[in-house]
Formats: sequence, structure tokens, C-alpha cells
Amino acid sequence: MIKEPQRGNEPQITQISQMIKRIKICVICVICGLFKISAFCVICGLSYVSCDQAQEHTAPPIYDRDSASAMISYGVNTLISDSGVIKYRIVTERWDINTVRQPTRWTFEKGVFFEQFDEKFHVQAYIQADTAWYFDQQKLWHLRGRVHIRNVNGLVYTSEELFWDGMRHELYSNVFSRVVTPERQLEGTYFLSDERMTHYTVSNSKGSFEESDMTGDDDKKDEPATTSPADTAKAPEPILRPKLEKSRRHTTP
Repeated sequence: MIKEPQRGNEPQITQISQMIKRIKICVICVICGLFKISAFCVICGLSYVSCDQAQEHTAPPIYDRDSASAMISYGVNTLISDSGVIKYRIVTERWDINTVRQPTRWTFEKGVFFEQFDEKFHVQAYIQADTAWYFDQQKLWHLRGRVHIRNVNGLVYTSEELFWDGMRHELYSNVFSRVVTPERQLEGTYFLSDERMTHYTVSNSKGSFEESDMTGDDDKKDEPATTSPADTAKAPEPILRPKLEKSRRHTTP
């Protein structure tokens, strides 16, 4: 014979089930707490170990605004004027103009070739170099690498570096230079000349000349022989061309 459960025990069963649920919740909380504590301990340990090891400090990238050109042109063939008069024709593969960097400059990294004109637009000289800089504020050209100049008088100048000062209207170089004309050939370690290269100086030089340039025998042979007495009047002193001042060597920053 089956006995029915007593109804008085139901509240006790409910309380026991609630206690079991609470115990489960407490166990879960304890487990979660232990997991968090262990994770925190691991992170602290790693940070402590990393502090003992040497670290490489990397600086943030530097964006140099001065290195950016205001204009870059490719395949240039143009005319340049000065005071309203066309002075040069420039031919270059690449032309950079930087107006932010001081001093402001034009850069010809791929080489440059240009013609120099006179007031009547006649070609006076051809100039070529592997690299060139033009500082527009100082009107200074800096040519470097296989510098080659030829003017209308047949003069040929070659060097590895040449400066062209537009304010002083002179050319100069502090490296080995070579000057070849139809009459003579000069080589030296210092060169100074006017813009037209009609008056120039080469120091520490060596070269070859025609004998007439040194002795003037050809002029004496052309003079007729005379028996008249020598002229006692005082001849005027020759006007000597003023010497060009030696310029300091400029360096490109």
C-alpha cells in the first residue's frame, strides 16, 4: 500500500533547493574571483619582467616641411629673363623650386644645359653640368660635376665645380680647372674670370703658350727699321685692369 507524501515537508524541500542554488552561485563567484586574481597576477608579472628588459625608444616620424618643393617640373626647355631681358635658355630633365628652405633655391639634380644670350639675343656661351643649384636671392649658381663651358671666342673651360656670382658678375672655382683657347692652354687649382670670360686668372697653374705671347718677337719683326733718334717724350702709363677680388668658396647646405 502506497503512502502519499506528507504536505508538511514541502517548505523544507524548497528551502533546501534555494540553499543549493545559493551555494552554486557562491562557488561560481569564487571561481570567477580566483580567475581574475590569477590574470591580474600574470599581467603584473609580465610588466615587471618587461620593465627589467632594455626597450628601444622610437621617436615619432618627422615630416620636414623644408624638404618639400613648391614646384617640380620635368622635361623643361624654357627661357629665363633678368630685368625684362632674356638672359638664358635652360634645358633640364628635372627642375625643383623650393621657396621654404633657406636660402631659397632652384635644384637641378638630373643635370642642366643652358645658353647665355647678350642684349641682342645672340648666343654668348654654352654651359653644362651634371648637377646645379641656383640661389635666387643671392643670384648665385653652383655647378658641380663635369662642368663644361664654351663661349663664342672659342674658349673651352672644364672643371668639377664652378660658382657663378650674378651680383659680382664673375665666375670662380677652387678646384682643378682647365682653360683651352686657340692660342694657349692653362691648368690650375684656382680660377677667376668675368662673366664673358675675356679676362681670367688661373693660379697654381701650368700650361703652354706660343713664344710670341711671352717675348713679343712677332711684333718686333713687323716694325720697320728706322735711324731716327728715340722719342724723349714721356709715354702715358698703361691703364691696368683692376684685379677681381678673390671670393670665398661657397658650399651647398
